[in-house]
Formats: sequence, C-alpha cells, structure tokens
Amino acid sequence: MAQHHHPHAPAAAADACCAATPLRAPEPARAEPGAAANTFRIATMDCTVEESEIRRLVEPIAGIRGLHFRLGQRTLRIDGSDAAVPLALAAIRKAGFVPEPLATAAQPAPASEDALHAHGATGGHLRLATALALAAAAEAISFFAPDLVAWKAAGMAIAAAAIWLAGVETYAKGLGALRHGKLNINALMSVAVTGAFVIGQWPEAAMVMALYAIAELIEARAVDRARNAIKGLVDLAPADAEVAQPDGSWRRMLATEIAIGAIARVKPGERVVLDGVVTQGHSSIDQAPVTGESIPADKAPGSPVFAGTINQNGELAFRVTAAASDSTLARIIHAVEEAQGTRAPTQRFVDRFAAIYTPAVFALALAVALLPPLLLGWPWLAAIYKALVLLVIACPCALVISTPVTVVSGLAAAARRGILIKGGSHLEQARRLKAVALDKTGTLTEGKPRLVASKAWRATDEHQARQWAKRLAARSDHPVSAAIALGIEGDALAVDGFKALPGRGVEGVVDGRTMVLGNHRLVSERGQADPALEAELAVHEAQGRTVTLLADEGGVLALFAVADTIKPGSVKAIAALRALGVTPVMLTGDNQATALAVAREAGIDDARGGLLPEDKLAAIQGMRQRYGPTAMTGDGINDAPALAQADIGFAMGGAGTDTAMEAADVVIMNDDLGRIAETIRLSRRTHAVLWQNIALALGIKAVFFVLAVFGSATMWMAVFADMGASLLVVANGLRLLHGVRRPLRSP
Repeated sequence: MAQHHHPHAPAAAADACCAATPLRAPEPARAEPGAAANTFRIATMDCTVEESEIRRLVEPIAGIRGLHFRLGQRTLRIDGSDAAVPLALAAIRKAGFVPEPLATAAQPAPASEDALHAHGATGGHLRLATALALAAAAEAISFFAPDLVAWKAAGMAIAAAAIWLAGVETYAKGLGALRHGKLNINALMSVAVTGAFVIGQWPEAAMVMALYAIAELIEARAVDRARNAIKGLVDLAPADAEVAQPDGSWRRMLATEIAIGAIARVKPGERVVLDGVVTQGHSSIDQAPVTGESIPADKAPGSPVFAGTINQNGELAFRVTAAASDSTLARIIHAVEEAQGTRAPTQRFVDRFAAIYTPAVFALALAVALLPPLLLGWPWLAAIYKALVLLVIACPCALVISTPVTVVSGLAAAARRGILIKGGSHLEQARRLKAVALDKTGTLTEGKPRLVASKAWRATDEHQARQWAKRLAARSDHPVSAAIALGIEGDALAVDGFKALPGRGVEGVVDGRTMVLGNHRLVSERGQADPALEAELAVHEAQGRTVTLLADEGGVLALFAVADTIKPGSVKAIAALRALGVTPVMLTGDNQATALAVAREAGIDDARGGLLPEDKLAAIQGMRQRYGPTAMTGDGINDAPALAQADIGFAMGGAGTDTAMEAADVVIMNDDLGRIAETIRLSRRTHAVLWQNIALALGIKAVFFVLAVFGSATMWMAVFADMGASLLVVANGLRLLHGVRRPLRSP
C-alpha cells in the first residue's frame, strides 16, 4: 500500500545513450547559501543513469554532505566542505563529464536552454554528417582502392577521423566508465569500435560509430518530442500585479519581484496573484477549492486571500504574505522539473536488468574471443571479430530507452489532456485502482451558486415577488444575488433608493414600496422570522442551500434558495469509472442529506457526509481494505490528508490549493472529473506499450545474437540491429502521443 510522503511530478529521464533536452528553459538559480559557488552545469548529464554514475563517484568522498541534481536544467549542487568540492569535480571530470560553474545564484542562465540546444543541435548535425561522409569514404577506399600501403593508411586516417567526430563524447564517457570498472553502453561501444579498428576492420568501425551516433541523436529527438509536449501547458496565475509605491502611486510589477509585506491590489474579474491579507476594500472571491465552500466568500479588511482565486466584484488591496516562488504555478513547475529524476517501476526493473545484462554480455564476448581459438582452433581475428559483433548487438540501448521514452510519452499525452501526473510510478500504478473516493464541492459539483427553488410567502403572488427580487438582485454584485437575478426571467427594471446592507443584503424602493433582499440574519434582526418560516428555512439549509428572503415592512414576501449544482460531466464521469470496474464513493463535509441528494444525481451508491479531514482519512483506509488500491479526488485543504494517504491522489487543480496539489500525485488542471477515467485508461495502455517495447528489444537482440554465434551476422548487421531496435521501441512508445485529442481506448 503506497504511502506518499512527498509529491512527484511527471516525466522520466532519457537513458544514457541519448542527450535529452530539459523540459523548459532554466530559471534563475534559487538564492541558497553557498549555492552559487557549488552549483555546476553539466551539459552531457542527460539522465538518471549518469546521475547514478556521478553519485557513485562523488558520495564516497570525505566531506561530501549531499548532492542536489536538477536534470531538467542539467545542474548539480554539491553540498560539501571546501576541500571536498574540488575532489568531487576532479572525479566527475575523470568520468568524462565537464562541470561548469554557474556565475551567480541570482543571475539567470546565459541563454535559453532551447536556444543553446538548438545551437548545439546544428553543430551536432554538421559533425555527424561529416562523420558519416568520412565513414562512407573509408568504406569506398576499402572496396575500390588498390591494395597499397598508402591507400590503406589514407583509409585508416579517414576512418579514424570519422570515429573521432562521431564518437568523441562516447569515448569520453566510455573510457571514464572503464577507468572506474563500470560497463555501460558507452564502454561497450568504445571497446567494440576500438577492437574492430585494431584488427583491421577500420571501415566497419567508422561506419558503426557514425550510425550509432546518428541513432543516438534520433532517440534524443524522440525523447525531446515527448518532453516538449508538456511545455507551456500550465498558466495558473498572472505574471504581474499592481503594487503600491512609497509615493502613493501604483506600479505594475512582475510577481517574482513583489516582496513579502508589499501592498498589491486586484480588480474585479482578476485572479489573485499572491497569497495575502486584505487591507482595504470589500468583495466576494471564488475560493471554493481552498475552503470547500460552494458559495464565494465575502472579503473585508483582515480576510485572507489565496493565490489563484478569482475576485468576483469590488477592488481589493492586500498585504502579500507569500513570495511568488511559493505560488501554485511555481510549485507545479518545480514538480515537473523534479519528475525528470524519478523512475517508474518498470524502468527501475529495466535498469537493474541492464546492470546485470551488460557485464554478462561483455563476459560472453570475452569468452567467444578467447575460448574458441584456444579450444577449437578458430583463427584469432575471426573469433575477436565475432566477439565484437556480439558486443554491438548486445548493446542495451534499445532496452534502456524503451521505458523512459514510453513513460515520457504517456506523461506528455496526459499533460495535453490537462492531466499533470507527478512521475512515471503514478502513471503505471493508476491501472491497478479498484475504488475512487470523491469530494463533493468543486469536484462532483460546480462550486458555483445557482437558483434552484423559490416560494412565495404570506399569500404573495409568486410571479410578482420574483420580479421584485430580480430588480433588487440585479443591482447587487454579490454572487448569490447574481445567481437569483440570472435564474429569474424578465427584465430588471429600475430601483429607487438602492443601497447595500453589508453582510446582510440590499434595500431599495420597488413600485413605491421599500423592500429588502437579504439573508436569514437580516430578517431575524427585523423581527420578521416566525416559526413557520424557520421550519421552511431549516428544510432548505439541511440540503446545503443558501436562502435569500424578500421582505417589506409587513414581513417576508418570498424566499429564494441558491445551491451548488452538479457538474454536467459528473454523471458521465462516474459511469466511465464503473465501466472500468472502479467503485466511486463520495466523501464530503456537507451534511448527509446534501451528500445523498448529490450522490443520487451523480449515480453514486455510497455517499458519506459530515466528514472531518480525519474522518476522510479513516474512510480511505477502510476503502483500501474493502476494495483494494484506492484513489482520492479533492481540491481543498481539508482533502490534503486523504490525498496523501490514498494510493493515488487526484487534485482538481484549475484553482486548487497549494496544499491539495502538493499532496496529490495527479493534478487535473481543467477540473474535468472525466480525466480520472482517462488517466486509468492511459495507465493501462502505457503498461501494455512498456512490455511490448521490452519484448521487442530483447526479441530482436536474441535473433541477431543467434545469427552472430553461428557466424551469419556482421558488424554492419549488428549496428543496424541495435539501431533498428532502438528506433522501433521509440516509435512504439511515441504512439501514446498520437491522437491525444481523442478519447483513449484501453489496449
């Protein structure tokens, strides 16, 4: 049973044989003590495989306290003593990596990562094209040139140049690995190509290295495509806000430049940029995902406001209490970057398998090179050549790339649908879900008020009372009044002497009569609430409705019930979960009557109301015991404990709280409940593609392995087998990106 102690975010890293681009352009490094001096950019640190290699080299050094990797930006911060850091850098350089210090912690990177990558890609393409041309020239000299020493020397020189151009990075990493007794992909290729050159197969050695480098480049582009599919997806908060200046003026400033304690303001219809406390103004703010309230909250001086919530009416000034780096948007971006260092269960299995497989193949190739000449009388050169062919065939490139490219494609496909999955493990595990617990407000329901019932009182004509109420409600900016005005047909005629009654309602002269449209409190203060009215109000309030009363000097004329309503897609979403064999259960803090009413409408059989956060936690544990793997879906602070306790937590993130999104494993950015079923279907499909790729990679290797053992495979065939297998699994993995705008089908 999974316990989530911290969030993970999407995207798996590329394998060691590909140079993947980061998910997004780097931001300025965080201003941490000592971070500037000890933070380094390592341009060729592409993935978790190389991260692990660096960890093995550096962590044993005395004085090293911690290593902090950010694969998305290809940076490493070394936490260690002054004496230990130079030793760590020396060890990293010996492994074939080039750490470059960042200038300052507060300074942005010198250029966009994408621009750097594009520039590097152009140079890389030219270099590989030249290498391929030289390799072809070496092959031509081998086939057509006279058998003279001069021509052979020229061919060898051209082949050596091709190998150097195509394989400089491969050799650097491969030799570094061999020096430390590690056998990775680069070590295998370095040994195979060098061996082929030494035994006189220099044309093949050149072509093998050139083709290998090209295959590596294609794989990197494929992974880039999956990573870049997530770029620019999320934009939860505006980039700037108006901030008060010392001279009393207001200046629009970037959110990242606004200091804690500054006074900012938000106009009607705008989203609050940063967390804060209101200092001036009155308004209503839609903050249902933060507090769980289905009705927008009235705000006055002293009231808290939360980043990502929407100001409904009235201008507010507020004192900032949290920096932009703690906003919803910043947390999501950070989660996406962190995801590049996480690995899915299947990927971890493949990495462990490759760690055993590679040395085993190397030992087998060594045996083929030594034993047949000694025991069976084979020619030494023929045996060595066959061993080198085995090394190239056995290169686990296709096997290792098969999982990350599939996981990244799955994560990108989900992101395009508005589903932010914080890591490959959650993408894989979603297929196991047997039950889903759902919060009510903002998850199953709209979280927005709507007029659901009205009733005339004291023998008043109902049509006339509704028109009076509409005229008063239409003059008010309050969301409940707006819901009443919108829910009553007809034109809103003029009202004389209109005035607001803060915290109570509104007042005006309608058709010559002074009337009020307000809440229960207002009517009670006017002494117009009798037992019959109280009983009627209790019925509506038991159903979670907000009741507004129309009254004149003689008493109450009518009542209007406003309530949160079920989302249009909720019924279909619940049916989709049932079709997948997943049991839906509603957990809500609202009263049981409201819970049962909404559950019946949504098609949920099991609804539990009146739950505190600890009650939801206990309910999740009970569901896990009864059904098996269980997910929780919610959007508020009260849901955070249950989100963290569940096997997978789904947060409704369109305006969700930082706490809920931090605790969740999957964030539904567009608040579409149907995305839960899509996540489960995508998980099942991704799992199927993962194992298809593993079978393809190992199957192709096995076929050519047999051919090599029986002398039917050449080094050319070996490199095409490796290259072909790699491209095949990449193409299969990228299928997850195809048609992402259409509903997914289970495999």
